Amino acid sequence: MRIVQKYGGTSVGSLERIENVARRVARAREEGNDLVVVVSAMSGETNKLIEYAHYFSKTPSKREMDILLSSGERVTASLLAIALQEMGYGARALTGRQAGIRTDSTHTYARIESIDTSAIERELAEGNIVIVAGFQGINREGEVTTLGRGGSDLSAVALAGALHADACEIYSDVDGVYTTDPRIEPKARKLDHISYDEMLELSSLGAKVLQNRSVELAKKMGVKIIAKSSFSDGPGTIISEEDESMEEVVVSGIALDKNQARVSLRDVTDRPGIAAEIFNRLAEEQINVDMIIQNASREGTTNLGFTVPQSELERAKKAIGGFGHDIGGTDYDENVCKVSIVGVGMKSHSGIAAKAFSTMAENNINIEMISTSEIKVSMIIDEKYGELAVRVLHEAYDLAK
Repeated sequence: MRIVQKYGGTSVGSLERIENVARRVARAREEGNDLVVVVSAMSGETNKLIEYAHYFSKTPSKREMDILLSSGERVTASLLAIALQEMGYGARALTGRQAGIRTDSTHTYARIESIDTSAIERELAEGNIVIVAGFQGINREGEVTTLGRGGSDLSAVALAGALHADACEIYSDVDGVYTTDPRIEPKARKLDHISYDEMLELSSLGAKVLQNRSVELAKKMGVKIIAKSSFSDGPGTIISEEDESMEEVVVSGIALDKNQARVSLRDVTDRPGIAAEIFNRLAEEQINVDMIIQNASREGTTNLGFTVPQSELERAKKAIGGFGHDIGGTDYDENVCKVSIVGVGMKSHSGIAAKAFSTMAENNINIEMISTSEIKVSMIIDEKYGELAVRVLHEAYDLAK
């Protein structure tokens, strides 16, 4: 088989752990597989590099940050290649550029445009294990770019698609995808199989197993992902196309996202185009708006509410400040969180949302905002009730079985 493996920061967090990864890779090679291994920086390394940059500047150049941060993955890739060579295996470490990963020009959050696999194919044909520094590529101007937090997942999926790999194995410190965070609900159960759409929702709603952009790309390219632990030999969780058996499971998981802030705009001038102007301004500042609620107009004004990541709230305040007389007043609340139920079975079962709302009411948890789609129901609630909400919803939908 042709397999792409990806090892996250905790899996390569020390020299001993890199040695453990080398043994795993060697074992897969002994089974006759062609291997491309994508690695993250050692755990804590990226944060350390960011701290170094902030010693000199609170707002360092994004171009320089890309050059700086991409070094972490290169260190891991070369160390793993050296370890494998000492074990007697042919191994070659490649940077994102050497691996042929071409991106757009958006520094620190680039998107992959194409991959030239010729260098990797040459190495595989020579019998080498290819180690690729994840999270990075190169733009048309020859500048180093990075793919955003969790970007090594994206590198792995993109390479798996471009190389027509049989599977893309994502290794981390957890042994698969759970019905919810086991640290919050000890009864959480590992899922054997989950659809792209469910995983995409869980990833975007706060689950940390996979970067949501990588799941989106896997769905687009038809790449089968297997989420596994680098510290055990369990089968993991398969993420693939939806099948009929998945629809029998009404709810697959519960996600909690504490990185939420609520913005409330009072007495907004009710005229055509005002909402477009506000959200266009936020989009220009690359602020990700999530839930949106607008009240019915009364006496020429309306109230508008929406949520943004807490990390983007200060930029959102500045963007909104430019509207002056069109907004009567603003309120900001960082003490909120988003709890969501996800499952492809919702499409064919009624009463799912009603059960969620009833469960919240029975536990005296007030719902401030609601957002729904075919396969999810998300609710904004007071942050202090977040973990309680996860536990009672997990029990209400009987996810421990």
